[in-house]
Amino acid sequence: MGSESVARQITQWPARLKAYIEELRTEMRRVTWPTWPQVRATTLVVIATVFAFAAYFALVDFVLGRAIGKVFDTFTR
Repeated sequence: MGSESVARQITQWPARLKAYIEELRTEMRRVTWPTWPQVRATTLVVIATVFAFAAYFALVDFVLGRAIGKVFDTFTR
């Protein structure tokens, strides 16, 4: 019974692949693609956000590094 199931799956893969591609094409036609100005604007927002987070994490790293350094200096004296 198990080998029949595997054999059926093997023989049905071309039909399943064709159905998948047809469904994919149908879905891609339904997609609302952004305009070029929308792409540029959102890209700029993403880049600015990445730099803002980088600056924030650099500041937090600096502050925590200094604080931990002072704690170690205090206990090693």
